[in-house]
Amino acid sequence: MLKEKAGTVAGLIWNALNGTDGLTVKQIKKATKLVDKDLYLGFGWLLREDKVTIEEIENDFFVALK
Repeated sequence: MLKEKAGTVAGLIWNALNGTDGLTVKQIKKATKLVDKDLYLGFGWLLREDKVTIEEIENDFFVALK
């Protein structure tokens, strides 16, 4: 059940990032309306699948599609 949710959340994040050069976590959270625990679950899925890069810039994380 949690695996399905992770995939669904990852899809929402991927859609928010698609067509951009990348977004901050705050911007992704606003675009997807996800709560923190779900947001990071989706990030984990996307990182495991090697679909995104995440960098820490000025006390925030910047996420971009590969």
